[in-house]
Amino acid sequence: MLDTKFIREHAEEVKENIKNRHTKAADVDAFVVLDGQRRDLLQRVEAMKNERNTVTKEISQLKRNKENADDKIAAMKKLGDDIDALDKEVKKVEADMLSIQLMIPNMCHPSVPVGKDDSENPEVRKWGQLPTFDFQPLNHWDVGENLGILDSERAAKVTGARFYYYIGAGARLERAVYNFMLDQHTQKDGYTEVIPPYIVNRESMTGTGQLPKFYEDMYRLNVEGEEMYMIPTAEVPLTNYYRGEIIDGAKLPVYFTALTPCFRAEAGSAGRDTRGLIRQHQFHKVEMVKYTTPETSYDELEKLTNNAEDILKALGLPYHVVTLCTGDIGFSAAKTYDVEVWFPAQGKYREISSCSNTEDFQARRANIRFRRSPKAKPEYVHTLNGSGLAVGRTVAAILENYQQADGSVVVPEVLRPYMHCDVITKQK
Repeated sequence: MLDTKFIREHAEEVKENIKNRHTKAADVDAFVVLDGQRRDLLQRVEAMKNERNTVTKEISQLKRNKENADDKIAAMKKLGDDIDALDKEVKKVEADMLSIQLMIPNMCHPSVPVGKDDSENPEVRKWGQLPTFDFQPLNHWDVGENLGILDSERAAKVTGARFYYYIGAGARLERAVYNFMLDQHTQKDGYTEVIPPYIVNRESMTGTGQLPKFYEDMYRLNVEGEEMYMIPTAEVPLTNYYRGEIIDGAKLPVYFTALTPCFRAEAGSAGRDTRGLIRQHQFHKVEMVKYTTPETSYDELEKLTNNAEDILKALGLPYHVVTLCTGDIGFSAAKTYDVEVWFPAQGKYREISSCSNTEDFQARRANIRFRRSPKAKPEYVHTLNGSGLAVGRTVAAILENYQQADGSVVVPEVLRPYMHCDVITKQK
């Protein structure tokens, strides 16, 4: 969430940022008008309260002098009623302001290129040799179905479209992938592993920016009359861990990682990636979240992105990194790198990790602050998040890049201690 004073003083920049993002416009002008009304009301309320304090002292003096104070008492009763009415008006204006403020996206960092969509995301770097085949490589869903390790038809029967059963070596491969990722992040990258709740409340979803803007993408629950949500990413419970708290600055940076299922309605994605593991309603993801000081957050973004890249390097999967332009960047992010892995059957790179610095945008929404010293004024932390990696997409990339002419799949060397085999062959 952007600071009210910032919006007031930089309204034209905020509107230009919204335009560059090609997002649904929040009414910045209406917000500025409401902010003016709020400040005017607060001045009036403050003046009336000062008057009440002054007259209250006069009433006390009159009573001490045993003089009649009935007129002043009656006037103060009316003044009190007027103050209550204005206080309610202030709250109404503030609620209207907040409803607009929550829909205003983060400001893009100056280094983010202006562009209309993902076709204008510049490449930052590239790693790995693209595999060559002496046969026509299959899509990962065909590889998996032929081996008997993926089953979409029965999943559709049991639940619906965009779900999969992982069978035998398929389930073991998924487990091997995320165990390797967690071991890498905790043993080499310095993250603390967390198993968070998979269901969160509305305040948590609002804190990280999923609500109210992305309401239609959420799986919603009603538990004894309480509005709850199944998490779309571990970013939500990990970032909200310190919601409403002031962190000891000596603890920063804080690194968290977690494997969780993720649940997304994928509203608006009809017809896109209807087959395979790329766009599922339920999938596993290993998430990385950081809390940092403002001055270190962009160095931490580079480290975060490198942590995601190191997983792909260890797996021997070719990839490249792009900077998301203004027309493709997420609502809460100030800057994002996408790591995209190579899919030979599709002949293109596909996103497998988004690594973002949200600066203090989420921290303001979730009221997460820190103190540099015990008596220092609290400041908002910067929060960062990134996939390390999307597990299903990693499995899909392995199936495509490591497939053999006979239909088998070679297991990447780093996964063999987890898989207890070198090659995945057709399931009996």
